Amino acid sequence: MPELPEIETIRRQLSEEIVGLTVIDAAIYLSKVIKEPSPGSFLREIQGRRISRVGRRGKYLLFDLSGGYLLVVHLRMTGQLVYESETAPQPRHTHLILHLERGRLRLTDLRQFGCVWLLPAEKSARMAQLAKLGPEPLTAEFTETYFVQRLKDSRRQVKQVLLDQEIVAGIGNIYADEALYLAGLHPGRRADGLSAREAKKLYRAVKEVLREGILHRGTSIQHYVDAVGRQGSHQDFLRVHYRAGQPCPRCGNPVVKVKLGGRGTYLCPACQT
Repeated sequence: MPELPEIETIRRQLSEEIVGLTVIDAAIYLSKVIKEPSPGSFLREIQGRRISRVGRRGKYLLFDLSGGYLLVVHLRMTGQLVYESETAPQPRHTHLILHLERGRLRLTDLRQFGCVWLLPAEKSARMAQLAKLGPEPLTAEFTETYFVQRLKDSRRQVKQVLLDQEIVAGIGNIYADEALYLAGLHPGRRADGLSAREAKKLYRAVKEVLREGILHRGTSIQHYVDAVGRQGSHQDFLRVHYRAGQPCPRCGNPVVKVKLGGRGTYLCPACQT
């Protein structure tokens, strides 16, 4: 699933390409991708609206539209949102196209889990999926004090806490594994069992791995591409995630893959205690 660095990469690219453009028309090829309003209402309401801003909240893309509307897009596991020429070939599994006054915005999703909402801005403020999100980890709101306390208050495995979008928004499997490795912590440790020093080290590691991911335009292991259809390059810089059997960059022992909370988890058993 695209995580914060991938969605932030798309946001930055689209901000440069489509802000100021107007949606001329839209085409829906898979109705269930439109969660609100009905597909017919979506087609009527989106037409003629100008894109004034592209934002992000956690793993959600937020498009401010003229007339006080907000377009919300969640790519889920395999979604791709690409800005391209109207003459570009249309790939299989294309579910939604927004035809702009210059180019088009295409949503493609092999697994069909991607979601789109078009809402009046005042209603979007009450949208449950957004309202329950925790602080953004690369903002001043995400303080060391807040994070250390949330760890201290939880009896869950520390990786589960990192993946909880109500505690911190935008972290998924890839960057949780990478942050825990950088902090030298076993992902199965109980969060409330971490020392203050360990919790602070994890706080810094979270910020570091997310910034690295953004710098490299995201991680492309399977389906992720950025807003212009290119793969990211952060997969070339991963320390443990997706590197089972390969030597740990710190100690040389093999990286292992285990199941924790139903999620494939990569770690170095020698370095992460």
